[in-house]
Amino acid sequence: MTKKSAISAWESLFRAQVTVMRTLTAEFPRDADLSLTEYDVLFTISKQQDRSIRMRDLRRQVLLTQPSVSRLVDRLIERGLLSKCPEPDDGRGSIVRLTDAGYELYRHCAVLHGRSIIDHVGSALSPDELAQLEALCEKLRLSVES
Repeated sequence: MTKKSAISAWESLFRAQVTVMRTLTAEFPRDADLSLTEYDVLFTISKQQDRSIRMRDLRRQVLLTQPSVSRLVDRLIERGLLSKCPEPDDGRGSIVRLTDAGYELYRHCAVLHGRSIIDHVGSALSPDELAQLEALCEKLRLSVES
């Protein structure tokens, strides 16, 4: 591995991600009155057991700063998309749960957003390339998290 190849690969990955995200953001369902960042929070919680997660774990899994996650969660609670309760094992923490309304809105957006992903990512790569991309991204993510 050369320094040049690592930098070139990173720049290629970064530019592809930015270009695809701009397109996906532009095509994100406007009728839902939900931002892509808010969707990411709902998506993350929807994948958890009982559609709930500790706030500290949510902060680790989304790409926002701690204060931003707290403010965003508070806004989603005000809209009735999330609920929050104290963490039973740690009185200082809290658990955020996806409400039925939040799950329905998430699913509505997920179907439309999924179509956009399939159109732009799925159509550009073969099934083998998609599997390879997923494996490479996971390998890279795990190497940095270690």
